[in-house]
Amino acid sequence: MNINRFPLRAGYAARAFMNNSRVGTIAERVESLNGLAPAEAGRILSRMPQDYAVNILDRPELRNAPAILALMDSADSARLLHGMSNDRVADVLLELDVDDRVRLFSSLEEPVRVAIQHLMGYPPRTAGSIMTTEFVSVPDDWTVAQTLDHVRQVERSRETVYAIYVLDHNSGALMHVVTLRRLITGEPDASILSVAQKGIPVSANALMKQEDVARLIRKHDLLALPVVDDHGMVLGIVTVDDVIDTMISDTTEAAQKFGGMEALGKPYMKISFGGMIRKRAGWLCALFLGEMLTASAMQHFEGELEKAVVLTLFIPLIMSSGGNSGSQATSLIIRALAVGELKLTDWWRVLLRELPTGFVLGAILGLVGMVRVIFWQTAGLYDYGPHWQLVSLTVFATLVGIVTFGSMSGSMLPFLLQKLKLDPATASAPFVATLVDVTGLVIYFSVALLILSGTLL
Repeated sequence: MNINRFPLRAGYAARAFMNNSRVGTIAERVESLNGLAPAEAGRILSRMPQDYAVNILDRPELRNAPAILALMDSADSARLLHGMSNDRVADVLLELDVDDRVRLFSSLEEPVRVAIQHLMGYPPRTAGSIMTTEFVSVPDDWTVAQTLDHVRQVERSRETVYAIYVLDHNSGALMHVVTLRRLITGEPDASILSVAQKGIPVSANALMKQEDVARLIRKHDLLALPVVDDHGMVLGIVTVDDVIDTMISDTTEAAQKFGGMEALGKPYMKISFGGMIRKRAGWLCALFLGEMLTASAMQHFEGELEKAVVLTLFIPLIMSSGGNSGSQATSLIIRALAVGELKLTDWWRVLLRELPTGFVLGAILGLVGMVRVIFWQTAGLYDYGPHWQLVSLTVFATLVGIVTFGSMSGSMLPFLLQKLKLDPATASAPFVATLVDVTGLVIYFSVALLILSGTLL
């Protein structure tokens, strides 16, 4: 579709959008465009001042940027793509189908094409895939005044100017970093090295995982992290806002997986009905099949249930307690693995910690269960039969066993999945709860056979 076929309508829409007092900041304008069809959003963007439209398209929050650019006139899309940051252009092109990607890519100038092709070649979720090649660098034989003049000239075409990277004037390798604050306080005739930070600059390699990049930025309180090759040459920088965007995306994906479903990959209101069914049905079926094992376990103990119907009263209590303890442990371990508090080799330390923790938690719940049975029996609220003391003991022992098992399995499962190169977030709370439900019944009736044998059983 050529958006220039609607000049009057597009011009009116753009003027109305720009003059709307309710839409103030760039972020608010992005949100407003998200509510429009891609073709309409493209018509509006094409009539905006270029710098303003580029600022909007550079925002990852603009959900339909690939579709908007694909529907634009080739001249308009090329003009806006040249103004956008290279890393954002790479992200947009990767989301397009092959034909649109080739068409838009071919409209770029040769230096831009080369830079973007490099960015698109890095594996997903690495420093190289989220870095930008637009940064400020100067040779180490420059003065403060020369550097300031250079910053003024290139500021509009760079992702950030808060950090200036000082390179060896012979090899081009990264030597030092100069903050903008130190730069503007330096003497004009002084060497750039006089205001450079001391020590070896903190850097990442292009294949470093983005989680490790985020940890480096947080640890050293950086606004940008240089990405270097094996020879110390700067390939690009990862800015803190890029890290925040990727972390938000990852957190959303992990939260959806932890709910017992596939990650949607799109905003909730943007995914189709069929897509929603596909994302949720598979996991629900898998969990349902797992819960069918619970029925099989109950069938196996059918005889015991017929002899002691009172045991059925505590099945929901037993199963939910084990599932809750497992879900707690899983949540704690997955988060600890995600933020780097735990490594794969720490599994044995977690095991030694969760074993007594689960035992004590189980004992606490078991005592609460025993008090409940004793109180109901002595207060005349319910008659658990002549062997109610043994019933209360069975509840206590079972809760100790199942809560301990739930804590152990919930804490070890994320380590197992990570060892198998799978996402630990797939060890979702519903999955752990289903696992503990089945084993919990086996534990419950095994303990009941041991304690109640010769009385109720």
